[in-house]
Formats: sequence, C-alpha cells, structure tokens
Amino acid sequence: MARHSESRSLPHTAGQMFDLVADIESYPRFLPWCSSACIHSRTTMDTCDLVDADLVISFKVHRERFRSRATLHHGKEWISIAYLDGPMSHMDSSWEFAPEASGCNVRFKIDYEFRSRVLRSLVSVVFAEAMQRIVRSFENRAYAIYGPPPQNPSTELQDRA
Repeated sequence: MARHSESRSLPHTAGQMFDLVADIESYPRFLPWCSSACIHSRTTMDTCDLVDADLVISFKVHRERFRSRATLHHGKEWISIAYLDGPMSHMDSSWEFAPEASGCNVRFKIDYEFRSRVLRSLVSVVFAEAMQRIVRSFENRAYAIYGPPPQNPSTELQDRA
C-alpha cells in the first residue's frame, strides 16, 4: 500500500483553502493528469456535504476513472475522501486546514493500492513525486485565485533600493 502525507503553511484562510479543494468541478483546469471531473450527487447533512464524483486520470496511454465520495466537514475545515469504484483496491485521503496567524496550515494525507500489478508498479516509481506535484498544483491554484504570497519586507526594501 502506498502512503504519502504533506503539510504546507499558506497565506490564505482555512476557509479559502477548504473551498478550493471542495471545488471538484474545477480540477481539470489545474490538476495534472485530471482530464475530467463529474459530480454524480451532492447531499447536504447537518454540518457536512457528501459529494460523489468521478475523476478521469489520463497519463500517456493510460486512462482510468475513479469514483469517490468527498465528505466536506463545514466548520471543521476538513475534507475526507473515500474510494467507491475504479482500478484501486483501496484509497483513503484527507485534507485538513488549520488556521494560523499568517494564513493556514494545509495537511494532505493519502494511502491507496491499485488492483492491477502493472499500474501498481508504474505508479510506485513516481508516487511521492506525483503527490507532491498535486499538492503544489493546489497551492499554485490558491495563489492564482487568492493572490500571491505577501512579500518579505526586507526583500521589498531591497527591491526599492
């Protein structure tokens, strides 16, 4: 089973980052290898939304459809994703957004395993790098939507000199 976790401090609010990750329909615009996203159902409960969606991942000649259920925990700024159908035998992931003085800390965790030995061996070679690239894509999307990070004051003074 493959596992990966990452944490980043970003100059955006926890709510902004939650909204960005919850916007599944936008994934094909910025996520590497994501060629389409389709929402099948959205159910609102007390403090969370359940979103069933398909993502189509295309890499070279491989094209796979994944169906998952995202549980958007409003107010807790937490998103959990459970695997429903596709080429995996298992997948769980989560995004947590913790407020900080200068923005928020984003924590991403994933563990999964492909059914196919071929896909498992293909992905294992580049797994960590691919996960880092995906997290960077969300970070870059946040800067594109919410603005660039604040400049370091000492750098700003040097730039004016």
